[in-house]
Amino acid sequence: MARRFRSPYRFRIRLNQVLDWTTISGVPVQPVYTAADLPPDFDLDRDLGRPGEAPYGRGIHASGYHGKLWTMRQFSGFATAQETNERYHWLLSQGQNGLSVAFDLPTLMGYDSDDPLAAGEVGKCGVAVDSVEDVEALFHGIRLDHVSTSMTINGPAAAIWAMFLVAAERQGADWKSLRGTLQNDILKEYIAQKEYIFPPAPAMRLVTDTIEFATRETPRFNPVSVSGYHIREAGSTALQELAFTLRDGMEYVEWALRRGLDVDAFAPRLSFFFNAHSDFFEEIAKYRAARLLWHRVMTERYGARQARSTALRFHAQTAGVSLTAQQPYNNVARVAWQALAAVLGGCQSLHTNALDEALALPTAAAATLALRTQQVIAHESGVTGTPDPLGGAFFLEKLTRDLQDGAEEYFRRLDAMGGMVAAVEQGFPQREIADASYRYQQALERGEKRVVGVNAFAGEEAAPSILYIGDQAAAHQGAKLERLRARRAAAAAAASLDRLRRDAGTGANVMPALLACARSWCTLGEICAALRDVLGTYTETAVA
Repeated sequence: MARRFRSPYRFRIRLNQVLDWTTISGVPVQPVYTAADLPPDFDLDRDLGRPGEAPYGRGIHASGYHGKLWTMRQFSGFATAQETNERYHWLLSQGQNGLSVAFDLPTLMGYDSDDPLAAGEVGKCGVAVDSVEDVEALFHGIRLDHVSTSMTINGPAAAIWAMFLVAAERQGADWKSLRGTLQNDILKEYIAQKEYIFPPAPAMRLVTDTIEFATRETPRFNPVSVSGYHIREAGSTALQELAFTLRDGMEYVEWALRRGLDVDAFAPRLSFFFNAHSDFFEEIAKYRAARLLWHRVMTERYGARQARSTALRFHAQTAGVSLTAQQPYNNVARVAWQALAAVLGGCQSLHTNALDEALALPTAAAATLALRTQQVIAHESGVTGTPDPLGGAFFLEKLTRDLQDGAEEYFRRLDAMGGMVAAVEQGFPQREIADASYRYQQALERGEKRVVGVNAFAGEEAAPSILYIGDQAAAHQGAKLERLRARRAAAAAAASLDRLRRDAGTGANVMPALLACARSWCTLGEICAALRDVLGTYTETAVA
């Protein structure tokens, strides 16, 4: 008679530990899901469409990743343009197939590296870019018409994009062949990240200028990447990330329509950027709900007729806020399942965070491991074999439906306030996110939510080697700016800045003037100062 194996470990699970589960956003999770949790008339093909078919709940490509994998686009930038360029060449040699530029804080705020306000920040959280000269160094040896390039820049986005276009022009590239994305999502700056320069209405006018210019001059380049990533990083729930991001996108559509643009002329080049957070099924449901909602609003509210205008495309990045400085090697596991959720959710491009990013900018070894994580998912996991393999799962479909309903309720509230700009000025999304963040922090402190290595299974672990950025970048950039200002034609630079002030004041599209400034070797700080003279600056006021 076979002996019964008795484990030396005994696990005791109390009933309420099972019944009281919630998602990371606080949504209650039932012990089991069945067809009874879905509407009686639910039909997968009709309500979500087949992969590649409207309303795109199951993905925008019929073949999923069979024909083309997602773009592996690692976010990278540190110190000087020359040092970042070396990292780009390394990543491309390791199988990355798209570039994504991280800028330092002075660049994000529109200041030159030698500005007193830039002291201590040059090159620390990204690469310093002061002029076209830096853009050329950033992409030295990389043909801009041969690689897709994303730039995470918002307040001074139009100016940085002008420099990028001039750098491409100097390479001999045809603008119409350029592929990439300008983040250029100023609304989420007021809502979450707080790296704005101008007041909301003038800033929205600059975004609309880039949409109009891109529609005419760069038909393969996305002028706006509507970003929920930073909304989630600020502490929002998955629902708030979904609702506020899509409503931001709708606001950009409305401003472009008021400019007189045809929706089908510009909408195909609007893209989205979502967080890939830790609650596996909630994240997959969020991406599916986003596609369903975007298709509905673009067809019903804005009358889009082309399929590409209504099929939501998105980039995803694993959740930086979920990474821990404690036991940092645990972050490898977190990033892997977050990336897997993004892939199963149908992303078009993906960035995977490095294990050391809660401590510093990633080392080359950590950045390579993050890229390898994507490559293992793509080539070893088997999840790319069929599109939307989880489609039809009762739990997933229930989450997807509930997220749609919740987002539509937020849309109604935001519409009643007069749209997203008005809601931002009233502080509504900011309050909603702050409240959600506070509730989650309380749940952590009570132990209701667990983070391994922080409030559960804590213990010492040796920290990895980290990348240290000293002050050498500031000295390098300061000397470079001094040489640039000495050798350029000062009268031409001054004239182009005067033209920019005039066009900004008259309401003309400022992109031609920004291009003239870039060609005259004006610096980012000079360009943004000229715009501040006309458009003013913005200071957020606390709203109770």
